Amino acid sequence: MLLRVNGTTYELDPPPEVSLLDVLREHLGLTGTKKGCDQGACGACTVLADGERINSCLALAVQYADREITTIEGIDDPLQAAFVRNDGLQCGYCTSGQICSAVGMLAEFNDGEISPGPDVRTDEQILEWVAKDAETAYHPSCTAK
Repeated sequence: MLLRVNGTTYELDPPPEVSLLDVLREHLGLTGTKKGCDQGACGACTVLADGERINSCLALAVQYADREITTIEGIDDPLQAAFVRNDGLQCGYCTSGQICSAVGMLAEFNDGEISPGPDVRTDEQILEWVAKDAETAYHPSCTAK
């Protein structure tokens, strides 16, 4: 199978039951994406598939052949600097997932896929939009102010 990650195409032959997360970490050496709960609940494994946020621990690698996968190693976004500048992390383990989720969330917002509605964007709405990274939802102190 061909897998495009961060702009590079790799030819791989993983077993069909191997997760995208394991291919990224163990086969490609891209360890920025973290394995947390391995159940899709924590968000540490969040990557972008064609710009869409996914939990790579729940995704079979073979499902993502011929799609563009972006990991934290492939993101060059001002959000990264904002996370550092605003101490938007605790221990840092899930930060890569938070940044990927935030980049994806902003793209969804800009594409009109999510909308704040008639209200001004509130911290609560932003937490809901980023909630694919459950660490943020569970630990409000992770939010940068």
